[in-house]
Amino acid sequence: MMKMLPALLLLAGALAKAAPAAEEPFSAAAPCPGCNVVLVSFDALQAAHVHALGYPRQTTPTIDRLAGQGVLFTQAVTPAPWTLPAHMSWFTGTYPSLHKVVNKFVFESGRLVPSNLQNLAPGTQTLAEALRGRGYATGGFTGGAGVSGIYGFSQGFDVYSDDVTPFSGMEASIPKALKWLAGLQGRRFFLFLHGYGSHGQYMPAGGYDNRFVEPPYDGPYDGTPSQQRVLRELGLKQSIALDPPDVKYWRDIYDEKIARADALFAGFLSSFQAMNLDRRTVFIVASDHGTEEYEHKRFDHGYGLYDEMEHVLLAVVAPGISGGRRIDVQVGTLDILPTILALVGVPQSPRLQAQLQGRSLVPLMKGQEKAGEDVYMETDYRLYTHKRGLRTRDGWKLIHTLETGKVELYNLNADPQEATDLSASQPGRAKELDDRLLAQYRKIGAVLDHWDVGCSPVYPDQCH
Repeated sequence: MMKMLPALLLLAGALAKAAPAAEEPFSAAAPCPGCNVVLVSFDALQAAHVHALGYPRQTTPTIDRLAGQGVLFTQAVTPAPWTLPAHMSWFTGTYPSLHKVVNKFVFESGRLVPSNLQNLAPGTQTLAEALRGRGYATGGFTGGAGVSGIYGFSQGFDVYSDDVTPFSGMEASIPKALKWLAGLQGRRFFLFLHGYGSHGQYMPAGGYDNRFVEPPYDGPYDGTPSQQRVLRELGLKQSIALDPPDVKYWRDIYDEKIARADALFAGFLSSFQAMNLDRRTVFIVASDHGTEEYEHKRFDHGYGLYDEMEHVLLAVVAPGISGGRRIDVQVGTLDILPTILALVGVPQSPRLQAQLQGRSLVPLMKGQEKAGEDVYMETDYRLYTHKRGLRTRDGWKLIHTLETGKVELYNLNADPQEATDLSASQPGRAKELDDRLLAQYRKIGAVLDHWDVGCSPVYPDQCH
């Protein structure tokens, strides 16, 4: 450490000269002022399949160990049930209705063009921009597809890697991330690490080893992305009828993919620790959304707002925050951006303050607050549907399908599987929550009164 000190002092001096004269220092009241930040996204990881969150299988030993060193939020909810809008809400701290990156394409002058944050919500600041403005090196290493830089995700990153086979797992992103870290020479950094290892359009190299498939499966499915794609498209039109052994097979190979992604992450952590980077680093490990494995007779994600898509992993490990704790009150992953800035003491710019809808979770982690929050959620997935939802802090869920006016009501405390719609038997509560839901979206300036269904492509074989 003493040999590194002169180099670090020289680096600090160089950064100070490069910084604007008016720049505020990192807040000394923060738990870890000026710490490195690693934000890890396990794409399409359903909370109900995480061992630390109660799943009986040992699917996530690495995630479990890391979460055990920090704070595990057991009731974290995403603002959107698929990759593109959910991650953009992470990076902007705003609801999809405001950042407007809700589908991969938008219509301009009668033609489809890629959605882009600055085109749709000009002036929106990102997490990477806020950290880079305080001297952080910023690097993003991803599985491409729904987090490709073209949509605005590269905004604020010095390096952003998405030039991979779409829906690549962390075997593609981890080596690039480690190489980038090794070249930083002691500089403070923000790393975004992402992979699609749990996604339906991902398949392990060499196929499955069927580690969880018991008894042996002899049905018509082999778990390939092409088969999953067929089931996904059928589910957009109607509920699917599968035999129990088929459902079990799909869930078994989903667990295998989760376990494989977890093992890759273990290798990353081992290399990261070997670089002696972990002592001054904040880790946020999360899933952007879950996925449907036939819980409501569909596959994939994006179309609905049920908890298999909405209830997600969120764990925070930070120097200065006591670890080994679980927080059971409800929070939203919309809170990731303000939480990161509060943990490392980066003040919010006036522009960022004006756009944020999330809140810092640091007071909860410090025990200064006890209350959870209502979480709002939404999807305009491929223009097939337009849904808005509310998951209340006391365990109620309301889903409003805007194009049909249909309202669904669930008591998650008594019915966590969302099997019984109570909207007809409890119309008063349904109206109360629906009024609250619509009032929230009107408050933030979202449009609620004009919805056309259609087809907006996510994959190349759609909307022809």
